[in-house]
Amino acid sequence: MKVEMTELGPVKRALKIEVPEEAVKTEFQKVYAQLKRQVRIPGFRPGKAPVALLEKRYSEMVEQDVVQRLVPDYYQRAVKEAGVRPVTVEIPPLERMKVKPNTAFTFTATMEIKPTIQLGDYRPPNPISLKKDSRTVTEEQIDKTLQSLREEHAQIDAVPADTPLRDGLHAMLSIEGFIDGQPVEAAQKKGHLHPVGVNASIFGVEVDGQLIGKKAGETVEVSQAYPANHPDTPLAGKTLILKLTIEAVKEKKLPDLDDEFAKDCGDYESLEKLKNTIQGRLEDMLKQDLEEGYKDQVIERLLQMHHFDIPEALIERELQTLVRQKMMKEHRHTHQDDDLNEPVRLQEEAKRLQQELHPEAKRRVKLSLVLEAVALKENIEVGPEEVDAEIQKLANSLKMPVAEIRRMIEAGGTGAQEEFRERMKAEKALQFVYQNAVIQG
Repeated sequence: MKVEMTELGPVKRALKIEVPEEAVKTEFQKVYAQLKRQVRIPGFRPGKAPVALLEKRYSEMVEQDVVQRLVPDYYQRAVKEAGVRPVTVEIPPLERMKVKPNTAFTFTATMEIKPTIQLGDYRPPNPISLKKDSRTVTEEQIDKTLQSLREEHAQIDAVPADTPLRDGLHAMLSIEGFIDGQPVEAAQKKGHLHPVGVNASIFGVEVDGQLIGKKAGETVEVSQAYPANHPDTPLAGKTLILKLTIEAVKEKKLPDLDDEFAKDCGDYESLEKLKNTIQGRLEDMLKQDLEEGYKDQVIERLLQMHHFDIPEALIERELQTLVRQKMMKEHRHTHQDDDLNEPVRLQEEAKRLQQELHPEAKRRVKLSLVLEAVALKENIEVGPEEVDAEIQKLANSLKMPVAEIRRMIEAGGTGAQEEFRERMKAEKALQFVYQNAVIQG
């Protein structure tokens, strides 16, 4: 086999591949031998028809079969011999290729390849320098957490009769909603506990102004007009009237911060033990947050340090993924099957997102290529036990069975499984660079 590589650009190559005459001849012999066993020709016993007759009748079919056997095999050999890592490959249509039994066969593959990256310094004696984040857990944060716990353990008690609503009190409401005098099923609710004074809305309507000063047993009405272009079609151009009946006036009472409160919160002997536990948890969260911040600094330095051409195919692939994810997230609750303009609108939205997300797609691809180069240089691999641990972690995070997470990954085929491992390898490479970095100050 002869392989001739031509550089068409920084990340584009052409491989001219010549299959030896002997290999072509052997492949023709194999195909005709197989054909002889399969076809039935009048006047000849099975497997006894002369090759000359087969050539006359089936030469074009055999040529195509030989092409389909030779091209993938010798392409893979050529790529390995040339030492390139193709991202995309363009090979002329196989049905247009011509091959003859006693002649060498030549074809050309054009490809985009992954760039060769000259890594900058990222480990001693020239590690990446990071700016120190001096944040610590404060008493204010501990107190805020304690206050949240008090809110969770608060009791809602009735107040003396005829107590008017004011800021800090709660109204137990019976709610009825009407549009054009007709009840709206989605706007009916009983036993709704509404905090007064925090501007919490009911079905998107602010009601505190009408409730303050009212007492149990009283009823107020609040109206809300919606514009004609309101996204919720049933409300567009309509006026919603809420009828609020105050069933009771209540007050939230917070528990005292003492040892008894600590015991109510869990297996804590005293308030001091609870505070220590809260501090420990906040410190763990801060440690994780600091590490993520330092890794962000590492990422920015790696991106600044390295300059190379990126295959457009990789950027386009990542861009399509980002656009698809963004559109699924944004249109999950707004898609309307009966909207005739929906396909056109989605197409326009996709074009807008492609322009908006292109820099981020390019940034992600560049980072992945740098981390891939680091993993290769440092011999970083991901073992089966690490994959299992990551799947378990995902299952815990998503509150799904491990078997379901594994099934989802395997359903994507070999490519999806390899992508999953590559993401893990990139994370390990980033962790390696971070652990070798120096935090100043």
